[in-house]
Amino acid sequence: MMYESRLDVEALVAIDMHVHVEVDDNGHNALPQALIDAASKYFKSDGPRPGLDAIADMYRERKMAAVVFTVDASSHLGHRPNSSEEIAVGAARNNDVLIPFGSVDPNHGPEAIAKAQRLVGDFGVRGFKFHPSVQNFNPSHTDHYPLYDVLQAFNLPVIFHTGQTGIGSGLPGGFGIKLGLSNPILLDSVAADFPELQIIMAHPSVPWQEEALAVATHKQNVWIDLSGWSPKYFPPSLVRQANSMLQDKVLFGSDFPLITPDRWMKDFALLTINDAVRAKIIKDNAVRLLGL
Repeated sequence: MMYESRLDVEALVAIDMHVHVEVDDNGHNALPQALIDAASKYFKSDGPRPGLDAIADMYRERKMAAVVFTVDASSHLGHRPNSSEEIAVGAARNNDVLIPFGSVDPNHGPEAIAKAQRLVGDFGVRGFKFHPSVQNFNPSHTDHYPLYDVLQAFNLPVIFHTGQTGIGSGLPGGFGIKLGLSNPILLDSVAADFPELQIIMAHPSVPWQEEALAVATHKQNVWIDLSGWSPKYFPPSLVRQANSMLQDKVLFGSDFPLITPDRWMKDFALLTINDAVRAKIIKDNAVRLLGL
């Protein structure tokens, strides 16, 4: 089933750019159980992991839209990923509130390129999600440039996890997950070499927040989503830049189910942000980026 958007943009309160589908329709988890448990402990979140239709119902009730995805880290984790194809089909039946992004494992080379082409051509995904630390790849390595070349030609945005991750946190060796692969400075060369590729740096990029702000300021095609942290913990430099120089390039994201949109919005309301900028972050910037 090919996804086609049926969003009523004017009626939407917000667009959440960062929502994980952690459990598929058959109850399969996107990550090994040890990583799920570690992330829940890190985020102090032991709530349910709803399936895609339940996610759609929740966002529909809130008059929000959500970008939904999984992460294919099969080569590094040895764990069968959830299906981006199924997510796209599920988004198609909930196309009044959901926007599907695809995921491919960059370490699979030509196979990843072929899968990306299928996800766009046969299923209509509207972007892609990568997690360099969990997928164990250096995003700046030129081995991945053929994939970026294809993604740039699609004219679709790509989300890269940046900064610290709760996945693997507290486990021996962090479950083999290397934080340095998610340093946002690694995306600077990607943005320079693929100037039409719209790159979203996910999360406040602690401990590399200044690097993220530098890249987003310097590269016109780089954005920041604010997912994964309660806004009350945002670094002051990020709040300052979001409220000024980067106000047209910052996006609302929750990181649901680990952080709910309700909690994020409640804490965001307490930040000192200009009302016009607040509207851009919550919805307007995403509308422009996604071409809605």
